[in-house]
Amino acid sequence: MSKNVLILSSSPRRGGNSDRLCDRFMAGAAEAGHRVDKVFLKDFTVRYCTGCGVCYNGEKPCPQRDDAAAILEKMVTADVIVMATPVYFYTLCAQMKTLIDRARARYLEMKDKEFYFIVSAAEKHIPAMERTIDAFRGFLDCLDHPVEKGVIYGVGAWRMGEIEGTPAMEQAYRAGLNV
Repeated sequence: MSKNVLILSSSPRRGGNSDRLCDRFMAGAAEAGHRVDKVFLKDFTVRYCTGCGVCYNGEKPCPQRDDAAAILEKMVTADVIVMATPVYFYTLCAQMKTLIDRARARYLEMKDKEFYFIVSAAEKHIPAMERTIDAFRGFLDCLDHPVEKGVIYGVGAWRMGEIEGTPAMEQAYRAGLNV
């Protein structure tokens, strides 16, 4: 059965290491026959949550007029959500964290979704990436019946393109193929 796969690439660099991993995941998922939409967050304006409270309990939409509403709609309608971030100082990049905070307006509608996480970092040790993955899991803890399907650790990649030829590239492709 074909699934609706949404890939959220939060790299500030098109073609950066985490973005390249997204492309490999996308290639696998497309080859498997799934509908795939990749959102490169840098192409959109997503402002910080102001904590105004208007969206509490999903009663009213967020009053901000930016691109967050369109991205959140894609998250609500997706079957599978891939969340990818470069790792700066052992946590999510600002672009991904900002989107997660803005999800507050629609998170109650994000039910029964499958999730994959992709991280890329200069750090070579996978255990050091766990606090970044824990940040993603904190988001999932607020959703109804999320299923974490996999994590791709793109470690040891400092400069743009260094992820090429690493096992993470094949892992991302295989994860997409097996959605």
